[in-house]
Amino acid sequence: MRPILPTTLCAAFALLAAPAFISAPALAQPANGVPLPPSVQAAVDGKPVVQMAAATGQKAAQQTIQRINTYFNSFKNMTGNFVQVDPDGTRRQGQFYLLKPGRVLFEYDPPSRVELVADGRSVAVRDKKLKTQDITPLSATPLRFLLSENFDLARNANVTGVYQDDVFATVVLEEKQPMVGTYRLMIMFDAKTMQLKQWTVTDPQGFDTTVAVSNLDTSERPDPMLFVINRN
Repeated sequence: MRPILPTTLCAAFALLAAPAFISAPALAQPANGVPLPPSVQAAVDGKPVVQMAAATGQKAAQQTIQRINTYFNSFKNMTGNFVQVDPDGTRRQGQFYLLKPGRVLFEYDPPSRVELVADGRSVAVRDKKLKTQDITPLSATPLRFLLSENFDLARNANVTGVYQDDVFATVVLEEKQPMVGTYRLMIMFDAKTMQLKQWTVTDPQGFDTTVAVSNLDTSERPDPMLFVINRN
């Protein structure tokens, strides 16, 4: 089975979990229009993130990582709205439902006919009109980082850079997949609250997909039946 996340996800919200985005400079700003910090912009442009992170000081980077870990591990479920910017500049939006570990549903508003669901083992991208779906293992997608039960960036060998300024705290992860290439996942948090703001996935061809989230709610547990993948 071909890896669908980089492609189909790119057309769906799978972008969020899988790699797919537009050439670096084209999506060099967060979806809310706030310019990226210089170090993060350099990371998007393909410059060495680790060196830039070092400029902020190792202790500061460790503190940022700990704050992000604390935030991510403070909730088991989340719902909210999202806006996705595809590699061609197309904007899509909708609602998402997350239930750790490993489960998420992205429902796109019309006229989009696509939805993405992860059930803890696999990720499916569905075409609701054609009633078809592509399935890939969750473990083969960057989405697993956001859906892990025990989020610990300090022990994650995929982390290549950490940066924080007055607006954002940013973590960059990279992963090489055999026969495919290197994917990059850049996750951005509010610098004060550490609340998740957006992420960008870059595929080996340099295409970017950015997803910004809002109206986040961690008070109500989504119905587990939302995350069922029919494999028949």
